[in-house]
Amino acid sequence: MMNILQNLYALIAHQYSFLPRDDEAIISFESPQGLSDLCIGECDSELIHDHPIDQQLFHIRMANSKGQREAASLLVKKKYSWRGYCVDTPVSSEPNRITLIAETAEETVGTMTLCLDGDTPLPADENFGDKLDELRAKGRRLSEPSRLAIDDNVPKRVFASLIHICYLYAANIHGFTDWVIEVNPRHAGFYKRMLGFREIGEERVCTRVDAPAVLLRLKLEYMAEQIGKFGGLMEQRGNERSFYPYFFSEQDECDIVGRLKTGCPWAPVI
Repeated sequence: MMNILQNLYALIAHQYSFLPRDDEAIISFESPQGLSDLCIGECDSELIHDHPIDQQLFHIRMANSKGQREAASLLVKKKYSWRGYCVDTPVSSEPNRITLIAETAEETVGTMTLCLDGDTPLPADENFGDKLDELRAKGRRLSEPSRLAIDDNVPKRVFASLIHICYLYAANIHGFTDWVIEVNPRHAGFYKRMLGFREIGEERVCTRVDAPAVLLRLKLEYMAEQIGKFGGLMEQRGNERSFYPYFFSEQDECDIVGRLKTGCPWAPVI
């Protein structure tokens, strides 16, 4: 019966289906099982594919419980340490931090934390505080996506969903204007090609992971433009090679923002 209901939700909402009222998921959707590792900085757009047969049901939710935060921390530690990065600080429940997790079959397969500028400095302030202060002096409101980790064989739609929902929290809910991120120089090209980041800080040592890093910036008004052009196209993306076709459509985005603001994430998207 549950499989029948899930299939019905998918048919009504086309690409997306939502869980019952008593679930905490922001959104749930079916997606083909991916064949590529989408961990931070280690992927190339030409190597990312979706499996044409196997379908999985994915849930994007807030990491509100201790168990969810621990699962997110374990995934971050697993994927970062595999590449030689030292990450010992667990995912926290600080008020200026929003952590999302992606789950399938009761397993946490993706996570991303959005850090909001305010009373507590952003993580990038530790190494690029002077560059961030220059943006603040111009009236820009900064937020920082961090601790992005995606498990092996997870489709790009999950990656795009985590990115898009963090964007909605930053721009639509809290009114921030820019994203800043620290990435290894050899991974910077990926974020430039796939999301439109621009480099604004020369190479320095990221003290949190003891590795070289450059500072990238993305204007959220640019992201809004790309979502308007390509959001929701999915496989009908044509020649567009960025991640934006795997974002939600503008209409679905408006519906999600409305539910986030009213605390009703279970209403279906049409």
